[in-house]
Amino acid sequence: MSELFDAVDALVSSRSTLPPPAERKRLRQAHGLTLDEVAAALQVRRATVSGWEAGKTEPRPPERDAYARMLKQLAQLYPANAPVSSEGTAVSETPAVPGVPAPSVAEPAKARTEPTADQIPEPVSEDTALRPAAVLHPVATTRPASRRPPARNAAPVGSPAGGVDARFENGPLAVVDVEDGQALAYCVGGLVLDVPAKSIPALVEWTLSEGRLGQPKLSGPGKDGDPLLVLTEAALEHYGLPVTLTKEERLAGRIPEGHKVIKQLTRANWQLTKRGFGPWVRIYRPAQGSERACVQLCIPSWDALDTRHWANTGQLPPADLARLLGTYAARVMTPRGSTAVTGLELMTALHPPTRASEPDETGKRHSEHNPGSLGKDPVDCAPCEAPDGHPLLADLPRFHHRTPAEVLVEEAYDWARPLTDAECLRPHLVGIDVNMAFAAGANGLTVGLGAPTHVKNPVFDVKLPGSWLVDLSHVDLSRVKMAKDKWADLDGSLLPSPFTPKGERPEGSAWYATPTVAYAVELGYDVTPVEAWVRYDNGRYLDGWYTRLRDAYLATMADLGVGADLSSEEFLKAMDGYRQRDPGLAIVVSAVKATVKGGIGKLRERPRGEGWKPGQPWRALARPTWRPDIRAAVISRTRINMHRKIVKHAAFTGQYPVAVLSDCAVYASDGPSPLDFLPYRDGKPLPGGFKLGVNPGLVKWEGTQSVLWGEGVREQFNAPDLNLARYIKDGTVTDQDTGE
Repeated sequence: MSELFDAVDALVSSRSTLPPPAERKRLRQAHGLTLDEVAAALQVRRATVSGWEAGKTEPRPPERDAYARMLKQLAQLYPANAPVSSEGTAVSETPAVPGVPAPSVAEPAKARTEPTADQIPEPVSEDTALRPAAVLHPVATTRPASRRPPARNAAPVGSPAGGVDARFENGPLAVVDVEDGQALAYCVGGLVLDVPAKSIPALVEWTLSEGRLGQPKLSGPGKDGDPLLVLTEAALEHYGLPVTLTKEERLAGRIPEGHKVIKQLTRANWQLTKRGFGPWVRIYRPAQGSERACVQLCIPSWDALDTRHWANTGQLPPADLARLLGTYAARVMTPRGSTAVTGLELMTALHPPTRASEPDETGKRHSEHNPGSLGKDPVDCAPCEAPDGHPLLADLPRFHHRTPAEVLVEEAYDWARPLTDAECLRPHLVGIDVNMAFAAGANGLTVGLGAPTHVKNPVFDVKLPGSWLVDLSHVDLSRVKMAKDKWADLDGSLLPSPFTPKGERPEGSAWYATPTVAYAVELGYDVTPVEAWVRYDNGRYLDGWYTRLRDAYLATMADLGVGADLSSEEFLKAMDGYRQRDPGLAIVVSAVKATVKGGIGKLRERPRGEGWKPGQPWRALARPTWRPDIRAAVISRTRINMHRKIVKHAAFTGQYPVAVLSDCAVYASDGPSPLDFLPYRDGKPLPGGFKLGVNPGLVKWEGTQSVLWGEGVREQFNAPDLNLARYIKDGTVTDQDTGE
């Protein structure tokens, strides 16, 4: 008889009255409860409680009765008509992805009724007919206007003003996982969708027909961003893919062409790009007019997300991974591969190569060159700009070593010098690092857009981008021009040369990018180029790229508590431990920085195996964005920006760096803080010098070590010129670092 009573009690409790979803959230917050606390008490996942409050799911026995009991007690404590004080109210839910708005309630049947923090889509057999995602459990009769938590901003970054594009209402990407045999798609903002697909071809079809994933174009003549699906290990097993690649597959960068999943795609008339089915996969059908049919897959367990930039992102629960990648997508763009690939793709997305022409006499539009872009066809670089092995150098003797008069070498600083006696008496070595240095170097930079023109005995033009063969060995850093008629006397022996990456004074003529030669003129010296490769078709191609990445960086740092309007003291305090405030957003910051550096580096991508031999073309040369001249100009300007600050600092304080590595400079100091040696006048930083702050081009504290440490490691490794800037952050130096 007791079993019957238990069954009756369970039946009654299964219909326990629950308040509307919005009221559930109000009651929880009114009592200062977090989602985690409620989830722990009910022994469910955090995302499950979030789903109940969003109206996407309804609780089932036995949790339903306990949940109803809790809400009933809270309703007695906090009646609906009573005001709720904001004090003491804990709202610690995971914030929605910035810039990702809430979609309408259209097609509620596609929303997962029980979202959990670690679910993702399941595979579908290739012969399974596509069908709408099923609702697994009863849906609440009262449903809020949104299927996801409210977003912070009204419209996503890069979307047209006025709201969300309904085609992409579920966001730019989804993380696909499998739980209890059911495939789930975790979208940005906490939305979870059921995925009926049971094979990769069916998954692609579902994404394009029902997923409502993708990103609006970033530029008028551009293309919408293709949807991205991130496959967890459970999803890989479900869809018949290996969880990890073999050694041979890793070397090849793909699974074999005969794999059953590739055969399934081929039978379904889907195609792969030349890179095949690897960590980043593009699956497409040829475009029909303006309609694209393309889906990209990201496979973290195949090392798609480089741990140098994405840390342990691939091991996060699906909901957290969707949030992190969704934030990056909203602020930068949907990842298209590595951060380097995405950085390059962002350039093209902001400056598409073609646009629609004005209607002709028949009213028809045609594709034409988009002014300000690099065009759709690659252009040859100048011979001096070509890296070793380039087809332009095929006639050079084997093992020929090109001199500075034959090759353009614009690279970041790697310079160090011994400490002076006075510096050895100071207790500290303090490193400062320029924020987003290469982004700042790209800002406002005029670069070539078309092919170079060869000129003999040219007159140098600071506004004309190109490569110049000129002798700068006469530039004396002991006396440099600081203003119109103001010169400064410096100790040139303590300064790196601005013209070479190693900081050595040049000997004779060498090739330089325009910013380097322009700096020699700025320092007060005449220049007489012998020849040049210049680009009369030019423009500020990277301005929009810089702006978007700058905004992404600043917005994410602001979310981490580091604002752009802080004083120097406040900035140093805010930077202390900022990564621990939200490790996920800290990873986004790292990824944005890597997008900058990688995008610039990708402009001169080198051969990547594939049987390449010197003198033969490699795949990257077929891209319009293979532009070593643009890379050289950005690096040149970044190095010059650093040197200009060093000179300003030396002229005002008499202090010189002991080491410079790319965007990091190390100074001997009487105190351990940058404030102990950075000059301030009337509370303001030195104009044109180093300034603490979060904006690109300003500096942050990199690390502090003792002078005894610096001299000790140099003596230990018998390297008097060991670059201490490389180790200033944590002081760790290994034999491998020093080449021992």
